[in-house]
Amino acid sequence: QVQLVESGGGLVQPGGSLRLSCAASGFTLDYYAIGWFRQAPGKEREGVSCISSSDGSTYYADSVKGRFTISRDNAKNTVYLQMNSLKPEDTAVYYCATGTGGSSWYLPEEYDYWGQGTQVTVSS
Repeated sequence: QVQLVESGGGLVQPGGSLRLSCAASGFTLDYYAIGWFRQAPGKEREGVSCISSSDGSTYYADSVKGRFTISRDNAKNTVYLQMNSLKPEDTAVYYCATGTGGSSWYLPEEYDYWGQGTQVTVSS
């Protein structure tokens, strides 16, 4: 059974850091581009970052560039999102998903399998 499980969310103060994990089971992650998305209450799902399957190219939304870093560990079948200098506006449920990457990496409809999400709350 194909499954993605996100973990690592929580409550953090502004300026703090979190590392999210996206672990796959039932399939090999390295064959897919993996995207991270987030959705805040009342807002549409937003593409945050993506890492390709082929050459490890990475993509970031302008709002997180320089603060977030995506990486993958194929041996652990896991993709990570390191989030630094967190801001209250980063508060959302974060999801990972499998896709094909490329220039449309930020479009949710380009992704097939989704995890259940992990809550990130940035607040003092």
